[in-house]
Parts: sequence; C-alpha cells; structure tokens
Amino acid sequence: MPERLRTSRRALLAAGAASAAAVAVGAPSARAAEESAVNRAALRALIGRMTLEEKVGQLFVMRVYGHSATDPDQSDIDKNLEEAGVRDAAELVAKYHVGGIIYFGWAHNTREPHQIADLSNGIQRAALQQPTRIPVLISTDQEHGIVARVGKPATLVPGAMALGASGSRADARNAARIAGRELAAMGIRQNYAPLADVNVNPANPVIGVRSFGADPEAVSRLVVAQVEGYSDGGVAPTSKHFPGHGDTKDDSHYSLPTIHHTRAQWEELDAPPFRAAIAAGIDSIMTAHIVVPALDPAEDPATLSAPILTGILREQLGYDGVVVTDSLGMQGVRTKYGDDRVPVLALKAGVDQLLNPPEPAVAWNAVLQAVRDGELTEERLDTSILRILELKARRGLFTEPYVTHARVEREVGTRAHLAAADRIADRTTTLLVNEGGLLPLSPRAHRDVLVVGADPASPSGTTGPPTGVLAAALTELGFTATALSTGTAPSAARIDEAVAAAAGKDAVVVGTYNVSATSAQRTLVDRLLATGVPVVAVAVRNPYDVAQLPGVPAYLAAYSWTDTELRAAARVIAGHVSPEGRLPVPVPRAEDPGAVLYPIGYGLSY
Repeated sequence: MPERLRTSRRALLAAGAASAAAVAVGAPSARAAEESAVNRAALRALIGRMTLEEKVGQLFVMRVYGHSATDPDQSDIDKNLEEAGVRDAAELVAKYHVGGIIYFGWAHNTREPHQIADLSNGIQRAALQQPTRIPVLISTDQEHGIVARVGKPATLVPGAMALGASGSRADARNAARIAGRELAAMGIRQNYAPLADVNVNPANPVIGVRSFGADPEAVSRLVVAQVEGYSDGGVAPTSKHFPGHGDTKDDSHYSLPTIHHTRAQWEELDAPPFRAAIAAGIDSIMTAHIVVPALDPAEDPATLSAPILTGILREQLGYDGVVVTDSLGMQGVRTKYGDDRVPVLALKAGVDQLLNPPEPAVAWNAVLQAVRDGELTEERLDTSILRILELKARRGLFTEPYVTHARVEREVGTRAHLAAADRIADRTTTLLVNEGGLLPLSPRAHRDVLVVGADPASPSGTTGPPTGVLAAALTELGFTATALSTGTAPSAARIDEAVAAAAGKDAVVVGTYNVSATSAQRTLVDRLLATGVPVVAVAVRNPYDVAQLPGVPAYLAAYSWTDTELRAAARVIAGHVSPEGRLPVPVPRAEDPGAVLYPIGYGLSY
C-alpha cells in the first residue's frame, strides 16, 4: 500500500539532504592539470594577438540557420539575413568572430549525422581561415529524454528522471559516455547536460523529468556519473541551471520565475549537485534566468547577478570553469533590462559565454561599446576568453578540429550503442499500480490491444508518435495492437471514438501526458474504465499523472515518449522485462498536495 505521509514538500525532501555535499566524487587528473598549465601560456599569447572585435566574438555562442556552413537552403539564408545580417555559418564566423555556435533542430542544423559532421567541418574551416585561427566550440542541448536536438539514427538514451528511477550510477555514466562519443563524432564538443536541478515541485513546468529527481544526494551522484561519462566520451558537459531551477511554478522561457527558498534551504536542496559537479571537474555551468531573493536581494535574474555568479559560484563554491548563460532569447532574462544591456550585465556578473542572443548585432555591438566606453575592460574579457580557450584545448579542438565520415560510421547509432540504450531503459520503467496482478499482459489472454492517448511532438523530430510506437512494440511482442491518437485534450467526439474502438478488445493501453484535475484525459480514462475492458496507463512524461487517475488498475511511468523508453515500457507490459524502476520523486495526493501518495523509492515488481 502507498505510504500516506502528511508533511510539507520541503520538509520531506530536506530530511536526507544534509549529507548530499559529502557525495564522493573524483578530481580532475594530474595529467589534465599539467596540460592545462602548459597550454595556458600559449593561450595567453594567442589572446594577446587578438583584436578587440575578435575578443568580443569569442564570448558569444550564436545560432545559425542551415544544414551547410556555406550552402544552406534559400529559406535559411533569408532567416540568417533577417536575424544576423549574414547568409550562412561561414559569414557568421567571419563577421562576428564567434567563439561558439549552438545547433538546433528547428534551425535545420541536425538533419542526420553525416550532414551534422559536414556542417561542423564547414564551420571549423571558416574559423581556421580567419586571421586568428581559433576553432569554434559547437554545442547543443542533447539532454536526452524530452530534450534532444539530434535524433535517429543517433542513439537516444533515457533521460534524466528515467535514469533517476534506475538509480544506477553505472547506467548514468554509460548513457552519457555513449551520448558524448556520438556528439563528438559529429563535431559537437559541448553539451548542455546534465541538469543539476533538484525537482522538488511537481508543478514545475520547465524542469520536471529533465531532472534526475527530488533527492539532492541521489541527484548529486548521477550528476557526477554523467559528468564523468560525457568527459570520457570527448564532450564538455554543462551542469544547469545555477543556482537551481527545481522549485518553480513558472517557465523562464516566458516569464521571470522567483525561487522562494531561504539560504539554508538553498544550501540543503539546490547547492549539493552543483558542488558535486564542481568537485568532479565540470567543464561549464549554465545560469538560470530566475530570481532568488535569499541569494540576491536586488532580485536580478541569476544570469545577471554578481552576488550569485561571482559571490557564490566563483568565490564560495570555488568554481573557475566556464560559466555560460541560458539562452538570452528567453523572456526570463529580458524582463528587467533591454537586449543591449543584458550581455554587458551578464559579463559584469561573472559570465563567460553569452548564449543565443535574440539580436546578434545588438548584443555584440553592446559589448564592444561597453569596452570602448570603459564599462568593461579588456582584462575582464581576457579572463573569460582564457577559460573558453582552455576548454577548447581540453576538448582537442586546437589539435583535431575536424571529424570524419568514417568516425560517424564507427560511433553514431551503432548496434552496440542501441543495444546498451535498450538495456539501460529496461531498468527505468516504474510500475506504480498493478491491481489483481493485471500485468504482465499475456498475448494468449489479451491478444487484441487498443493503444490510445497523447501523441506529443517528438523531442528529436524523428521518433513517434507514441501511440504508434507502443502499438508496434506490443505487436512485435506477440499482441495484435492498433493505435488511435486521442491527444492531450481529447474532444468529446474523440473520446466517443476511443470508447467505440475499445469494444471487443482484450485490453486498452492509454498514454497520459501531464494530467491535471480539469484534463479531458481524465474523462477519456473514466469512459474507458466504464467499458469493463482492462486498462493499462503509461505516463509518458511526468509520473505525477497517476494521482489524477485513481481508478486505473495498472499504471507505469516511462518518464519520456522517445522510442527507447516507450519500447522499454512495452517490454514491461508484456512481461519480457520485470519493472525495476523506483520513483525518484514523491507523488503527492491530487486532493492534498501536502500529502504523499507514493514516496521516493516506491515501485512494484513482478
């Protein structure tokens, strides 16, 4: 039976948090330290040869549209001209001397692995043709789970909360190592992962399953494992979002959230994973566009806060690596100041890399003018540039800036990697409800299966839809399964169609997605339950859905709707794999959010 624990969310989670800072982590190798010291003198000399314009450019990580560095589609040329006054990536490098470029699927940078490798090589070729030959640090958001920019045929490993459900540091490390090797093979040397946010708020609209969980100690262990894995894979990992985005009800993409933790609560809940990442030698830390009054009474976004970035991150926590902003196009950082002031204030606060400014020319010229006016010194820029160049050197960009098609073939989407991803996923699915031993389903007793539910857009643009993936996976496992997409807000007509389709079936599988008290998904499930056909529900995003659907006889949490995690859920439903996942977050009661329905660590097995 579920534990019924009446307590506040923060009290529940803080109980075991004090020991999180003591997580054992590895230190950077002595060899790496020696190489860094040797490189530093040469890098300082390189900085001394740079023009002011080149120095300003090194601080920016900009987006660019197109699949090619020199020959993008006309529609992408038009977007580049409109936003940055350049035609392509090569012109962006030449005009702004950018130190980094970020890849997005929506910017058409990530069609397929060989194309990505060619784009990366084209960007490096353009950079190394400039007077000061400095390679570009190419980055992306490949968190896996619900945030992925590179899709099939690359390997998609389980996301953070799924790994949190597994609890295996070895799996977390291996997943990151696989992801890192594949990204590096395509020329991407900086990844904005893993998240160090501790998701203690079930209503968090922006973090949720992107976090490893709600226990700071467990999150710290898995953050360290992934820092090690990405580093082993040849990619610079980035922990985010400092000082901690786990307890907010607002999305910083659209507004400026406020975190109401006291300083003591921040030390217990939010700080431990970042401390652990720093002790593990994290290459870069990303800022959050959030206000934390207990850390900065001025209530500036953390991205622009010297007390938070310099006072706490640099001085108190002792971090001297690269600090990168979250996207400067997000509303959270644009609320208080204009786009011309944000990059200057970020640098004054202690930032090194300025990510994805909404208007590149405005941001770039604002920093340039701030130096000319004396608001920023060249010495201040040099400090950040040295950190950035050291990161590039550690990741081999000065010695091996290019990648090859042969390396793509050897590393990306290999059978070994895909098989490893499936094995890792098999240990993540969490069984929360199994009344009367309904699961596992048997093809003999439940041959005809209807799969309905939400079909959110694929994180990578190349997988899904979820109902189709589940139906196909169940069919491969011996069932006769058909799919009917009903969406996240099914209409009355769609619900009627699903109920009619359920008639005569042996079982119905329902994919749920962020079910609320007023969600039409509840009506869909209630109507299906009323048919008498056995219903199995799978939460394809947040595990909190189960509290809103108390009548469902069997409920699993998959933590994401990527093919990898959905196929793992299907194997659990069919009994080919026993459920091993355990909740990494508490599930509160729907009628009383202060009470726990299912605690951290809860999960059933066969």
